[in-house]
Amino acid sequence: MLAGPRDRRAGAGAEHLTHARILTHIGTRRIALASSERGLRIDPDLPPASAALRLAGFDVDTPRWDDDGVDWTAYALVVVRSCWDYTWRLEEFLAWATSVPRLRNDVRVLRWNTDKVYLRDVERAGLPVVATVWNPTRAEDLPAAGEWVVKPSISAGSRDTARWADPADALAHAAQLMATGRTAMVQPYLVSVDAEGETAMLYIGGRFSHAVRKAPLLARGEGVRHDRDSRGDLSPADPTTAQRTLADAVFQAIGSFVPGAAPPLYARIDLVHDDDGRPVLLELELTEPSLFLPQAPEAVASFVRAVEAALPR
Repeated sequence: MLAGPRDRRAGAGAEHLTHARILTHIGTRRIALASSERGLRIDPDLPPASAALRLAGFDVDTPRWDDDGVDWTAYALVVVRSCWDYTWRLEEFLAWATSVPRLRNDVRVLRWNTDKVYLRDVERAGLPVVATVWNPTRAEDLPAAGEWVVKPSISAGSRDTARWADPADALAHAAQLMATGRTAMVQPYLVSVDAEGETAMLYIGGRFSHAVRKAPLLARGEGVRHDRDSRGDLSPADPTTAQRTLADAVFQAIGSFVPGAAPPLYARIDLVHDDDGRPVLLELELTEPSLFLPQAPEAVASFVRAVEAALPR
């Protein structure tokens, strides 16, 4: 039997009431900025982001993502921030992300973005990417270069990453990664990085926010180190028209890479210049990138507006 207009109105009212009860349960202004044990100690974005959200009337917590005592369903929104230990706990991290009902960035985005093999998709889309070879075993496999960067495809903060001038060293490093079941990626070390560093293009709430220059991080001949500070030498930057054009194109393509996912609350697009002086994509950071808020205090307001817009309605 088909429902009449009154029945449909009653059903809609019940649905609205149920939704209202859910929002009352979770607290419409209760936000979690998910971090990690290390992130809580050193993430420079957490203090300004938390303070600005509280000033805007939010109830803000900064729990560790792996804290079993946290009721994630009690938050109107959970924002993935400095979960910087996910690289060696990826399955556990993605299982957690799947269990969180209101998460940004979307768990589908995280699944795609936590392994840098996503660069294949970006390259197939016709966007310029730093030349990358996967799991090379011979010198002939390496990209043409005077030096190479070797790293695992699942990595963050330059962990297990090194710069090599000898092809034998690059291949040995790659073999070491592959022996532990990881995917090794090898890229040319672009000489422009020594002079210019990298340019991080930050997008918050669906639009370009600011740019930051990251100084060179990998020193020649130092090998693999785990004590580099990837948030150390940073300064505001004015991107060129070519950098804006490329970064905008990469950002606009995200939806095609992860169909059906909610638009990203934030994105960081790291660019370098190739040997012809053209900007190329080094990394597309959608999982837990530093947003460099201390270098761009005006971006904190954009972050607050993005969180507001992402709340359930």
